[in-house]
Amino acid sequence: MCGRLAVTLPNDAMAQLFAAQPANDLPDVPNFNVCPTTQIHTVSSEDGRRRLAPMRWGFIPHWYDKPAGGPLLINARAETIAEKPAFQAACRARRCLIPASGFYEWTKDEEGGRDPWYIKSKDAAPLAFAGIWQDWGKEGETLRTCAIVTIAANTSISAIHHRMPVILSAQDWPLWLGEQGKGAALLMQPAPENLLMFHRVDRVVNSNRAVGAALIEPITT
Repeated sequence: MCGRLAVTLPNDAMAQLFAAQPANDLPDVPNFNVCPTTQIHTVSSEDGRRRLAPMRWGFIPHWYDKPAGGPLLINARAETIAEKPAFQAACRARRCLIPASGFYEWTKDEEGGRDPWYIKSKDAAPLAFAGIWQDWGKEGETLRTCAIVTIAANTSISAIHHRMPVILSAQDWPLWLGEQGKGAALLMQPAPENLLMFHRVDRVVNSNRAVGAALIEPITT
């Protein structure tokens, strides 16, 4: 599961990092509480040219009669992505990168309260999640939508959650984006154990209306 992100890199720096042409309607940054169903940053490639553009976070299969016409598909499981009717075409032909500065996961305390954790790269470098995308349209409404690919968590992250996003290194971006032939399925692996670090943050982030840099600051317990 990956259900909340932080994105702090400026749009021009993001475009430079991914060697992508930026769209004019990119989401505002920084955003320390990026939520499902909102527009998020994505990098896709067509004819070898990369584009940094917004997509709705929440993949909509073509058979939905409206955006909320079925379950909200914010994640796609790597283990079954090639078999699920909703995802099988996209995982072969419509893959993207989803930039993030970090992401949140939750544990429960003894009373059932949800304790949030912020997870980021140990060197504070931006992360690039594996994603898939799909155009959806009905009755004059059109949306470009996406989902984050997840995998069973590595040992360190499993202390918080049993799933994690597939995180791609820069050398693997061309293969995932379809710029270097076939074999992208082999990239769907847990992150190296030494890549990430995490800390507890305030429960205020449990609200999708919470804003501000304080959301990712560690708290003492």
